[in-house]
Amino acid sequence: MIDHRFYAPATLRNREPILNVLRGLLPDRGTVLEIASGTGEHAIYFARELPALKFQPSDPSAAALLSIAAWTAASGSSNIRPPLALDTQDEVWPAVKADAVLCINMIHIAPWAATLGLFRGAAALLPAGAPLYLYGPYRRHGVITTPSNEAFDQSLRQQNASWGLRSLEAVADVAGAAGFSAPAVVEMPANNLSVVFRRRS
Repeated sequence: MIDHRFYAPATLRNREPILNVLRGLLPDRGTVLEIASGTGEHAIYFARELPALKFQPSDPSAAALLSIAAWTAASGSSNIRPPLALDTQDEVWPAVKADAVLCINMIHIAPWAATLGLFRGAAALLPAGAPLYLYGPYRRHGVITTPSNEAFDQSLRQQNASWGLRSLEAVADVAGAAGFSAPAVVEMPANNLSVVFRRRS
């Protein structure tokens, strides 16, 4: 029998620090839409640790959707919904209700259009006050924060010229134009940031 599960070593390193932020951010009940769920490991972990919430993973990759489904089946969790095929660049997203949106390590490994689509789609889904949570490395005031992030940025751009670390200020501008608050920023391990936007009324 083929095991479709993928493994991302970074998940084991960052899932607990991310969870610590999410505990003070997510609603007590409701549905959390995860964008670009990748392997599915984050969704499985968060669903186990936050059993009162329902998690809706998604990804544009068919292989990732198989991995998410396999991880979900192996976990036996009842609060994870089947993964959705969702590309943030699409004008119309699948019909889904969400009380919060998570997006971990996506915007630097996707075209800028994916970030624009993320905020456009999340703004259409989320009620007033609901959070949109981003995690990953950023430029701040146009400057990459550390030598390791500089090397990472160069590596990304060599793989795909449309990838690379994004300016936090540019992302905040896109968020504001889409109807979100200014970001709340939490410093995270390994030179990453948790960046939280809230849907304005």
